[in-house]
Amino acid sequence: MGRTMILIGGLICLVLAIGVATADSNTGIETRHWRTNADPLLGQGPAAGEAEYLVLLDRQADLSAAAGLASKAARGRHVFTASRSLARDTQAPLLALLQAAGADHRSYWIVNLIWVRGDAALMEALARHPAVARIQANPRVRLAAATPVSPTATSTDSHPFGRNVEWNIAHVGGPEVWAAGVTGVGAVVGGIDTGYAWDHPALLAQYRGWDGNAAEHDYNWHDAIHDGGGPCGPDAPEPCDDNGHGTHTLGTMVGDDGGANQIGLAPGARWIGCRCLSEGWGTAATFIECLEWMLAPYPVGGSSEEGLPELAPHVINCSWSCPEVAGCAWDTLLPAIAALRAAGIVVVASGGGGGPGCSSIDEPPAIYDEALTVSATDQQDQVTSFAGRGPVEVDDSGRIKPDVCAPAVAVRSAWPDGDYHYLTGTSTAAPLVAGLIALLVAADPSLAGDVDQLENLVTAGAVPLISGQCGDGTAVPNNVYGHGRIDALASVGQILVGVGEPAAPAPAPTASAWRLLPNQPNPFNPRTTIAFEAPTPGPVSLRIYDLSGRLVRTLIAGEAVGAGRHSRSWNGRDENGRPVAAGCYFYRLSSGIHSQTRRMVLVN
Repeated sequence: MGRTMILIGGLICLVLAIGVATADSNTGIETRHWRTNADPLLGQGPAAGEAEYLVLLDRQADLSAAAGLASKAARGRHVFTASRSLARDTQAPLLALLQAAGADHRSYWIVNLIWVRGDAALMEALARHPAVARIQANPRVRLAAATPVSPTATSTDSHPFGRNVEWNIAHVGGPEVWAAGVTGVGAVVGGIDTGYAWDHPALLAQYRGWDGNAAEHDYNWHDAIHDGGGPCGPDAPEPCDDNGHGTHTLGTMVGDDGGANQIGLAPGARWIGCRCLSEGWGTAATFIECLEWMLAPYPVGGSSEEGLPELAPHVINCSWSCPEVAGCAWDTLLPAIAALRAAGIVVVASGGGGGPGCSSIDEPPAIYDEALTVSATDQQDQVTSFAGRGPVEVDDSGRIKPDVCAPAVAVRSAWPDGDYHYLTGTSTAAPLVAGLIALLVAADPSLAGDVDQLENLVTAGAVPLISGQCGDGTAVPNNVYGHGRIDALASVGQILVGVGEPAAPAPAPTASAWRLLPNQPNPFNPRTTIAFEAPTPGPVSLRIYDLSGRLVRTLIAGEAVGAGRHSRSWNGRDENGRPVAAGCYFYRLSSGIHSQTRRMVLVN
């Protein structure tokens, strides 16, 4: 998304820092000094003397055992049970104190914390409790909307498969994946954003709560906005979007009206949604609440005690960030993102719009290793000026980010008015990656819950892009493009051609790595050249497959080659010398443990 614009909502912004522990002179029990930084408006207006804040407890759940469980459902159930159990036990004395004080509060377990609305005296009492790690403000923040733009000549592209699709979908190989019979059927995506226009013509059929005749919103929709709420109101009983941002991102994931508007990468997938932003405004608590609901959805108007982790999505799109001034220290959301990953759910995060400087990916959840972070490119696969860059410095990790990049300029997608709008921003790139995860799960359902393997398939299929802007030289991954621009066909193709082992990371385009190059020309008729680079002598195989994964032609079969660049020509014929049909084909290079796959198109 565009870099978060911080506007402190309401009249009060309180941040409490817990200081050095001392012993109370009367009781001998350890207490904590505390200090409060208050907004200058403190004391004005009807809410004077009270503030919203988050009470973060010292202990967070140990979820390491989830990795040893066999299925996504089992991992989700374990994370749900372990997190709730710890929260129930450790929060009990604090909840008793809040109930006795008559203070508004809400308990969470995906991060072990409590949302509270109370005065300074209550804050002090909570801060002095030994179970409390720190207390953070919960001010409202406003999402800086992606930039509206006019249609461009590349907005819609025509393809040999007979459909007009949006340029961003075509650019990453969407139509070719669909032609292979993979559209996302069986996968579920989750959206956390400004809400969703569930009955939009391009989104209705894909809503998990719609059976073709009637809607069932329980377990499929949650509203984390409990007061105010703009036109949608608080606690909206059905999906609603009073901004447009959420509907637009969802369209890029799954949108398809069955006619001329093919706007989503995974039109066969289903979706569920949670509203964390009201008219573009949200808080750390609303982000956390939606993340919690996604791990274990519960009925409209229900409680997290009724959560069913078996109904969690395979992937969640987060086209937003939560900065420190909004109540998120760099690690505030980390337990939530880690819990979702432990539960087998991929979290895709926008890299933000803080570019063009290095280390401008500096807000959660994009900074986390546990998230799949996406940056923005244009029609020529060039990084945009606004796209955030790594390395991540806010947590002193120096972590390379982003992980991948995707098209994010003049993206046409759904809008709450039933029409379609064009936006530019990193928030339009992340949904493409969420859609790609859905395609991968659909192509191989056994991948559900295997976050590492799904992410490996995404990065291994990416088109490597080089930038030395942030000190990476010619390395891939790097802090501008990550592993490169996503290629849906190359990623899904690794499954279709029968890759049985975890995909290797995308290779760096240096002399020390195997490198399969784009064929030239592409598209072609009748002949194309496939080149590759070998860092050391050794046996290689180069084979061509059709969209069903059937072997069409072997160009090299275990032949020993020397170090350096090699090439082979393909004339569009099979092993028997017969011309093959026009369409999309994969070519795959294998050498020992190294393997890479690319796609090419034979035209009439």
